[in-house]
Amino acid sequence: MEIVEKFTNTHEKVLLASDPTIGYRGIIAVHSTVLGPAVGGTRFWNYASNDDALADALRLSRGMTYKTALAGLPLGGGKSIIIGNNKIVERDELLRAHGRFVDVLKGRYITAEDVGTSPADMEIVRGETQYVAGLLGIHHPLLLVEYFEPFRPQPNIFGVQINCQVFPLRFKVVATLATRWQDYFTKPGLKSSCQM
Repeated sequence: MEIVEKFTNTHEKVLLASDPTIGYRGIIAVHSTVLGPAVGGTRFWNYASNDDALADALRLSRGMTYKTALAGLPLGGGKSIIIGNNKIVERDELLRAHGRFVDVLKGRYITAEDVGTSPADMEIVRGETQYVAGLLGIHHPLLLVEYFEPFRPQPNIFGVQINCQVFPLRFKVVATLATRWQDYFTKPGLKSSCQM
């Protein structure tokens, strides 16, 4: 696999990977790790061009930074993309290659499912890297209770006043990360300064 770094003035790290022997082309964009490791799903999409795919990765990774920060999570923002037809049946080799690509960042970026991928796909990615969430019934260790027990929503983030009645913890976290985590965030005992 060939990996090339693309330098930008907006992102901490942007990597482009390709493995012509299996037809793999991928992108990982890490926008920010200031609050913690970057998280963001793997989008498997047939883009019109590599430039379109790169623009999408940059835009979506920036969005993940803002989503995790607004939710008060100790996580940053990132995104990865597999460029290609996500309707193909024989995709295991591409997913394994993507897992190896994610592993290059050694936890600086954690992936999960997104458009064109599923929890079953993430199981295949997990065969090559531990830095994957969104598995069937399993949550990444970074997203366990010890990170959320002390959570207190911030009343003012980036100069925006947050109303806890409109912006409750369980809705915001679930809406911005993954609906599969909903059961966890609605369990009794999760502490928050917002009344739910």
